[in-house]
Amino acid sequence: MDLATIELIIPELRAALVGRRLGKIFPLSRYSMAIDFRMPDSQYLFISVEPADPRMYLVRRRLRDLEKASVNPSPFIMQMKKRFSNGEVEAVEQMPDERIVKIGLSGIDDLGSKFQAGMIVQLTGKSANLFITDASILIVDSLRDTLGEGQQIGDMYRPPDRTAIAKSPGSRGVQDAQASLSEILDAADLEKKAESEFRSVANAARSRAAREISRLEKLRDKLLGDRESHGDAERWKRLGDLILANLATAKRSGGRVTVVDYFDESTPRVDIEIDENDELTQAAEKFFKRYTKARNARDEIAKRLETIDSRLAAARSELEVVEMAVEEHDVDALRDRLGAQQSKTSKKTKEKATATSSIARTFISSDGFEILVGKRAKDNDQLTFKIAKSLDTWMHAADYPGSHVVIRNRDRKEIPPATLLAAAQLAAFYSQGKAQPKAAVHYTLKKFVNKPKGAAPGLVSLASFKTLLVEPTFPETIDKRE
Repeated sequence: MDLATIELIIPELRAALVGRRLGKIFPLSRYSMAIDFRMPDSQYLFISVEPADPRMYLVRRRLRDLEKASVNPSPFIMQMKKRFSNGEVEAVEQMPDERIVKIGLSGIDDLGSKFQAGMIVQLTGKSANLFITDASILIVDSLRDTLGEGQQIGDMYRPPDRTAIAKSPGSRGVQDAQASLSEILDAADLEKKAESEFRSVANAARSRAAREISRLEKLRDKLLGDRESHGDAERWKRLGDLILANLATAKRSGGRVTVVDYFDESTPRVDIEIDENDELTQAAEKFFKRYTKARNARDEIAKRLETIDSRLAAARSELEVVEMAVEEHDVDALRDRLGAQQSKTSKKTKEKATATSSIARTFISSDGFEILVGKRAKDNDQLTFKIAKSLDTWMHAADYPGSHVVIRNRDRKEIPPATLLAAAQLAAFYSQGKAQPKAAVHYTLKKFVNKPKGAAPGLVSLASFKTLLVEPTFPETIDKRE
């Protein structure tokens, strides 16, 4: 968004947001979100700080569509929920001559104390960012890592250095005299996404057809090579017959035998290369075996080549259909071409998710980490040895039977203390030590967990571990996702 567009959108945002309380936050991608400020007509505040196209305006969306489009909340989103819970918007302002919007909020926190905080939306190209600040504009957290004074956690906020600000796209060219600026920007963005989706579907359909053609062509070339390597079946038979026909008259010199070719009207003498250690009858037998092998291979390869040529023709026809759909901009036809493959992939993904949910309870920590808790003894083995990765953190109550607990760590980050504590409390809570005032919980990386041969379900050995002493209680700082 350019400066002029931001100046125009501010009054619209101010009129819609001031006095509204913050509700649910829907993370739509790594750097974009829709925020529910409990506005009428299914309106939400959309914010994106993607460096290539930062933007901010109101959108109308169905709740189920936002829920479907949402991704797992990041630690930043969890921090927003914690800081702004039930906060009311007091002001929406643009910093003078800057592509920066400040949203001030106030409210009462969980302890009954009044708070003032704010969001700073920095729509400045490469340095685009979203900051959480306190009442004194001290940066508490940021969605992206940006450099420079006043741009990092713990700094008093300052706009980025103008030399680091890249020019961002201006307002889109969508004209509608009856529409609000947000509606115009949103319509342009949806149009852009539709075009991007079309290109993505088109490329996927093209690639799929091209890959199939390439695969079949390589297979065809390999079969032709195999047929060539077996040689001419009739030649091997002829050489064997010639040796047998000349057993009494053949002249031999080491690995070479000279015979008369009785199959040629001019009956020339020909040399045949054989193993110098073979008798003539053995050499002939070898040629007959090569004949049989080459003949069988020739017949089998001919059948397979016929099948492959038919599939190649179908694949090339498929590519022509895809190119026609691309030319006609028919995205539905392209989706139909991809339907079978996408359905298979979706089925596998759904089966995997179902398998996980059937053996483990799922939670999200306040830092955004996924925590899995096994349901039964046999499920513990599945969770630990089939689902957990080597660098995930594994936990179990030290002195009591109970659930295996796994903290997923896909990005290989250091597990924050709050997440570690919450997972340990879950391990103690879902164990037979639940009634104790304190319980010891062993934790280690999954790669140090082993299954002794013949051990009962859920029983493991640890090559290395540390121990936490925690209260067996259900943590209030986590979200349950079952």
